[in-house]
Amino acid sequence: MSCDCHANHCIQCSVTQCRNHCSDENYCSLERIQVGTHESDPTMKQCTDCMSFVRK
Repeated sequence: MSCDCHANHCIQCSVTQCRNHCSDENYCSLERIQVGTHESDPTMKQCTDCMSFVRK
């Protein structure tokens, strides 16, 4: 599946289920992303989330 997106080489991403993922490369196509958390006191990377994720 080819992508007409422009990879932002400042944002690496391997989440192929996201609409913003460039299929040909492991990069995000967005100019910037929002990172958030689902925890009140995050202490590990598993506690963070890409709030810019959009399911394909």
